[in-house]
Amino acid sequence: MFKTVLFPVDQSREAREAAEVVANVVQQYGSRLFLLSVLEEVNPEEEPPSSEAMISPEAVAELLKNAQALFAQQGITAESMSREGMPAFTICDVADEIGADLIVMGCRGLGLTEEGASESVTNRVINLSPCPVLVVP
Repeated sequence: MFKTVLFPVDQSREAREAAEVVANVVQQYGSRLFLLSVLEEVNPEEEPPSSEAMISPEAVAELLKNAQALFAQQGITAESMSREGMPAFTICDVADEIGADLIVMGCRGLGLTEEGASESVTNRVINLSPCPVLVVP
């Protein structure tokens, strides 16, 4: 059913909590797992991204290495990749590129307000995704 699973990771607590769900799905369906970290483009004219934003290539590489090690402890081989761009659009582009059957994401719950819904990466991915999205609260 879910032959290919995409798991976008960042430094958030929600992403770490979603990892357990990802491991369960991958093991249950024998899925191929792709880890993605998006290096956010920094526009000097705008205010800097949040402290959890991935803006350093070194931070992204370290995050992916740690995520791969976490899944390896559970006997899961994960392929990792990093891309640069706007997170929601990049996640959906990669999902399409790899033929993902499922995207699993953590959710900060910021989209519960009217203002937050338009700003939420998770909400944008849900609306743009070429495949089902499992949101882990």
